[in-house]
Amino acid sequence: MKFPPVRALPWLLLPAAAAVTIYWLRFAPLAAVTHTVAVADVAGETMGTGTLEARYAASLGPRITGRLTAVHVDQGDRVTAGQLLATLDDAEARRHLGAAEAARDSAAATVARVRTDEARAQAVLSRARLEHTRAVSLVESRSVAESERDKATEQLRIAEADLARGRAAIAEAVQAHAAAGSQVALQQELLAHTRLVAPFAGLVVRRDRHPGDVVTPGATVLHLVAPEELWVSAWIDETASAALAPDQPARVVFRAEPAVPYPGRVARLGRETDRETREFLVDVRVGRLPANWTIGQRAEVFIETGRRPGVVALPAAFLVQRDGVTGTWILRDGRARWQPLTVGLRGAGLAEIRSGLAAGDRVVLAAASGASPDGRRISAP
Repeated sequence: MKFPPVRALPWLLLPAAAAVTIYWLRFAPLAAVTHTVAVADVAGETMGTGTLEARYAASLGPRITGRLTAVHVDQGDRVTAGQLLATLDDAEARRHLGAAEAARDSAAATVARVRTDEARAQAVLSRARLEHTRAVSLVESRSVAESERDKATEQLRIAEADLARGRAAIAEAVQAHAAAGSQVALQQELLAHTRLVAPFAGLVVRRDRHPGDVVTPGATVLHLVAPEELWVSAWIDETASAALAPDQPARVVFRAEPAVPYPGRVARLGRETDRETREFLVDVRVGRLPANWTIGQRAEVFIETGRRPGVVALPAAFLVQRDGVTGTWILRDGRARWQPLTVGLRGAGLAEIRSGLAAGDRVVLAAASGASPDGRRISAP
């Protein structure tokens, strides 16, 4: 009996290996996940990603340059409107205020003095008028010479000029007093600027400075937010704008708690689209917050744009794109068959199936990523 040469054995094994491969690819059962189609309520949603923000927030800092002497609150503290938050060294401001008050008091004294001078000038003018009237009468009766009348007239003119000068001095002194009063008000305001107070009741979320720091206008000492009005400012694709409206229900999923949806509602829609990303901002008010929320933390919002009760529904994971057509693999006679679908609303993991499936049908999803179940026998629990 003659056997084939040993070197020919690999070539003889190739057809057998190919046959085994074809069998496993075509005829061996494919491990898969199946799902029985059922009727359910489907809510359509639009998704966006954003950050938790406060509607009312303030970055608090001084309006003058100075050295911080005290910061009375820390991050995490609740504050009330008007509460003192920080103070700057006010020694120089108090000295300037004292000088301004002294100048104001001096101006007030000057006003009192020139008013006294005016009263004296008024009295002198009254006497000059009497003397002038008497001199005119005596000249007419030829009791005195006309020179006495001329002298009285001259004294009257001098008295009138003194009164006019006194009244001008009063006007000047009053103006100086008003200017001194304005300086006092200015220095009082500058002194007030050494005290940093809360503009509204809120929560201190960040502290940037400490006692001893020299701060300038524009520098931030504390960040304050009103925690009663927080929302997620989410970027939404502009193609969804027609379906959105204020007060629509939404669910908010923070990345710190991906399994916990928080209730929310659309507060307002942005009116400007980013020219690069083609997205616009939608503010979604959060009805309840995580225990450890932080301003700026990331979250996904899912805004409900429609609802279909009692429709044929399919988990979105079972939807497949094949040659530009949306469909799924349906289980028939133990094998997976391609089934095109017409899909309606898509929501939180569920999609409305308008045609192609009925309640009770079983659909298939290959357990191995990338495996095609087309025509394969299915091995599923």
